[in-house]
Amino acid sequence: MNRVKDLRIKHDELQEDLGKIVGVSGRAIGNYETGKRKMSPEIIKKIANHYNVTTDYLLGIDESNVFPIADSPISVPVLGKISAGLPLLATENIEGYEFAPSSYIKKGFDYFYLRVNGDSMNIKFADGDIVLVQKQDELENDEIGVILVDGQDATVKKYRFDEDGFVRLYPMSTNPEHVVQIYNPKNISIKIVGKVVSYQGKI
Repeated sequence: MNRVKDLRIKHDELQEDLGKIVGVSGRAIGNYETGKRKMSPEIIKKIANHYNVTTDYLLGIDESNVFPIADSPISVPVLGKISAGLPLLATENIEGYEFAPSSYIKKGFDYFYLRVNGDSMNIKFADGDIVLVQKQDELENDEIGVILVDGQDATVKKYRFDEDGFVRLYPMSTNPEHVVQIYNPKNISIKIVGKVVSYQGKI
């Protein structure tokens, strides 16, 4: 027994999304979920780390350990925007507080919600939704993150750093006006603020 599908759906991810995160195809994720294919120890560890659960829980060995810590609400600041030159949690940025499940919160990281503006990511998030962000200065390819470009307000996009040395920020939108943004970090400032780990509808 494994719980990959339940966790994936809980985090609103497609099989292809999870596959890109752990380095396999979406079809492979489907096979893991149905039991047609066994997960390697490396894949088990990657998926467990991604969802912040134990490997025993992921495999259905530990029935009692739904999350590695007891789930409880934690107050997290909601930012209306992130601007260059201001501290991340400056009063000017904070528009209120909302709760996040403690199961999404890892020790050693800071978290905040950011309110999404516009429709450039409307396949994943609607205008006005809030996304839970784990503050960090690095992203893996194809993770969704919060990025400051050239000192402008932060943007939420799917991130990729390619072998050619260019950063590509991908919209996930039904609006064809939004296109891939390509930057050379040697010529323009690119600052990763954090990784999107969850989201809520309009608050």
